[in-house]
Amino acid sequence: MTASWRSFWPDDDALPLPFFARAMMHNQRTSHLWRLGLTLLIGTFFALGSFWLVQMMNAGGLDMHIDNHGNEPDYIVERFSVVRMTKTGRPSYILSGTKLTHRPRDDSSEVELPFVRSLSAQQPPMDMHAERAHIDQDNSRVHLAGNVKIDRPAGPTVQKMTVRTPALTVFPDLDRIETDQPVDMTLGSSVLTGIGMVVNNATRQIDIAHRLHIIIYPPAPPLGASVKSGAKDE
Repeated sequence: MTASWRSFWPDDDALPLPFFARAMMHNQRTSHLWRLGLTLLIGTFFALGSFWLVQMMNAGGLDMHIDNHGNEPDYIVERFSVVRMTKTGRPSYILSGTKLTHRPRDDSSEVELPFVRSLSAQQPPMDMHAERAHIDQDNSRVHLAGNVKIDRPAGPTVQKMTVRTPALTVFPDLDRIETDQPVDMTLGSSVLTGIGMVVNNATRQIDIAHRLHIIIYPPAPPLGASVKSGAKDE
């Protein structure tokens, strides 16, 4: 009885693989696993980084939104007029303007085309005009800016005064005004120019800080006064 030659060998698919072939397949699987693990690690890193970035952007946007919201005005008044009183119940100053915008964060106000009248029991009132104003410190300080002009009429003990300056700070409760800007002042018949000024309306004191220049004109003669001459009528 003769046996088939192939009966002594298994099928071709079942033939044992040589050692180096099995080693190559093992290395390929290991390399594939390493690449897969590295890809997952990189993907996880980018996912966490993206999540952190989104959180930071959201937090920054929230803080910005809170800041902007906190800085938004809580009320706006147009064509207004207010009177500030002293502790004794006497009017200290009158403030009016075309528009007032109040911001709650620092309790400040912005005023367009402000008009301030400082009232004093001892001296004539001072009227101040400007293009804009900023009010802070519990309404006890008023910053005027843009073509500031001050007018004070003459009184029993003071001369008429007019002041022009780019910016000015008013302290109504102290009846004092000051600036570090150039000033052009007319006081009675005199003209004063300089840089930096403090005016205390209560004590009638005026201080010019730098580059003071004064021009004093002789007072005008009273109306109806006759002019004497040395010539005699014949």
